[in-house]
Amino acid sequence: MSPDNNYVNILQTARASGIRKFPVPYVLSNCHHTLCAVGGTINEDDHVFGLGNAKKYGGIFVPPYRAVLHQYMRERMAGGGRMILGSDSHTRYGALGTMGIGEGGGEVAKQLLGRTYDLKMPPVLAVRLTGSPRPGVGPQDVALALVAATFKNKFNKNKILEFVGPGIGNLSMEYRMGIDVMTTESAALSSIWCTDQRTREYLGEHGREDAYQKLMPEDGAWYDGLIDIDLSQVECMIALPFHPSNAMPIREFQERMEEILEAVEAEGQKIKGPKGKPFSIMSHVRDGGFYVDQALVSGCSGGLFENIVAMADILKGYGIPGNGLSVGVNPASLPVMAELLRQGIAGELAVCGVTLRPAICGPCFGVTDVPADNQVSIRHMTRNYPNREGSKPGQGQMAAACLMDARSIAATVRNGGRLTAATELSVEYRSLTYHFNEQIYKNQVFDNFGKGDAEEKLVLGPNIADWPEMAPLRKHLLLRVAGSYEGSVTTDELIPSGEASSFRSNPEKISEYTMISRDKDYVGRAKAVREMERQRQAWAAAGGFCKAAGEKEDQAGAEESRISEKAGTTENQGGAYANGLKNILTVLCTREQCGLEDILIGSVMVSQQIGDGSSREQAASCQKVLGGFANIANEYATKRYRSNLINWGILPLRTEKDWKLPTDTWIFIRNIRQVIEEKQEAVELQILGLPEEGGVETAGTLQCTLDNLTEDERKILLAGSLINYYKG
Repeated sequence: MSPDNNYVNILQTARASGIRKFPVPYVLSNCHHTLCAVGGTINEDDHVFGLGNAKKYGGIFVPPYRAVLHQYMRERMAGGGRMILGSDSHTRYGALGTMGIGEGGGEVAKQLLGRTYDLKMPPVLAVRLTGSPRPGVGPQDVALALVAATFKNKFNKNKILEFVGPGIGNLSMEYRMGIDVMTTESAALSSIWCTDQRTREYLGEHGREDAYQKLMPEDGAWYDGLIDIDLSQVECMIALPFHPSNAMPIREFQERMEEILEAVEAEGQKIKGPKGKPFSIMSHVRDGGFYVDQALVSGCSGGLFENIVAMADILKGYGIPGNGLSVGVNPASLPVMAELLRQGIAGELAVCGVTLRPAICGPCFGVTDVPADNQVSIRHMTRNYPNREGSKPGQGQMAAACLMDARSIAATVRNGGRLTAATELSVEYRSLTYHFNEQIYKNQVFDNFGKGDAEEKLVLGPNIADWPEMAPLRKHLLLRVAGSYEGSVTTDELIPSGEASSFRSNPEKISEYTMISRDKDYVGRAKAVREMERQRQAWAAAGGFCKAAGEKEDQAGAEESRISEKAGTTENQGGAYANGLKNILTVLCTREQCGLEDILIGSVMVSQQIGDGSSREQAASCQKVLGGFANIANEYATKRYRSNLINWGILPLRTEKDWKLPTDTWIFIRNIRQVIEEKQEAVELQILGLPEEGGVETAGTLQCTLDNLTEDERKILLAGSLINYYKG
């Protein structure tokens, strides 16, 4: 399964690797980029391309506005004992007995090419549920409590969660799904639940009772750890900016409101920087309460039938004034929308002043419903990372998003925008039966699995571009630090969500946005290093430092100066980059007794942690397009980000050491091909001093590891990318 914000890249990778047909059902969903009009025809061009691939190779195409991808997979594809690999980080269908894993596009492309998904057996944790939730406590509250308890201490990182215990039977299927999809935010690899009669009934209602399978632990099952959740003790929660793990009971937040908000405001100001007026969240505190400006319930976590019905129950008899707070709901699928209409819930909400929008993911990653500057949005969605609400701090804009359950969102709206837990209200909640209309999908979804037409001609819009040529790894690797950062670098920082991802289908264009929200000079520095590698190639092809026989030495020097200008760096930066390139290569070739053709020049990113967040492969592929060949970190936040690096031929170097590798540092890795070919884990990095006339000194070394590469992963790194590996 892939959404439209990354399936073009995946399909282009598969095409470049020689795909003939989709060997397994492959769902192409069109829910991320629909209402976003940035780039003119770009979004619909991608949809046309996706449909063409479904026709040519035998895929399943879900047109825009029909469903959020994860809801479609729940309704039509998930079942007991199955597995679904998706190129979206919230690929979670454990409540239906399916192990869903969100991965980068390269791992999905492997499946399209008939390869396997290789995974070392991960640790498995039991999540034991007991008790029943109190009225007003929703699935997002349970999920945020779990995330708050496990994300920062890394208890769940890259592990499988098995939900067990008597409390499961007290939860509806949608309630379970609402918890399940948020396990991604705890850093878990995947999740699976015990199934029961309610699971059977859900699948039966969706015309797929044969997909039911009874799943439960065997007697005497042992786990690598245990999380105990007494559902009766869970309170209404709020996740404050700028991460879902910044969650706490609303009660606790209200007790320490000013202290907590001062810390949020300081962090937000650090993110925003000096542009524009200061970021303010303390201004939302009035008369002892915290007031919000916008409310949204949407997508795979919020837009479920029961959540929306509960909102209608809470808002019954209330009218939302048009002079401030706005409330929007995106049902998770057209069948959910149809049932809300059939049972009159949509009409009730419309009378209250709630607007129902199409089934899209737009608000979840900031391409629709962007709040005004310094406003606060409360959302039942999956993430509240910086800029996920759509603001652009680099342009002086800053807004904030808090995650809450739909029930407390409705309670807050009813209380005039003053933060209110749903448990503070006395509400009569209805228990309505949901009826799924399968005819909606039968009429509108193009299911062409197993019926591809090799003669189908693909239509490539003007923004859809092929991947550039990617060099294989050479004997030695010379790296230049293009970005060095403290703390964590998230995938949203590597490539921002929102309008930037509209250029997702053009590798060169989207690479221009790499790290733009955190380090606007990263792209220029990386491009300069990329130009150095192109110069090295020219020198190597010419057999020396002059491009052709008879050229003067100063011509080569002039070419060095041109490198920086083409990369867009300043004159001073250009001089720094050009200075000593020929010298450092001369010294290395002499010292290592090798030729120019034996050395590869690339850029490297360094930070303590890299890769928290989305599964989007552009977080890695954009680095590669810009000439990146390595990351250096103390840890990689997710398995999927590390896989993305490998599939794009970027070395995932990890070190236990404290390091000081400032921007523009030169790093040399001797015999890197040999290290990988001989299955060595340890990699020694030589930290080079500034190249001076007459020599290049080694200022120190840093010991790193490649951490248990599989045989295929080694071959991919040697080839320079997954595409090169399959071409070979």
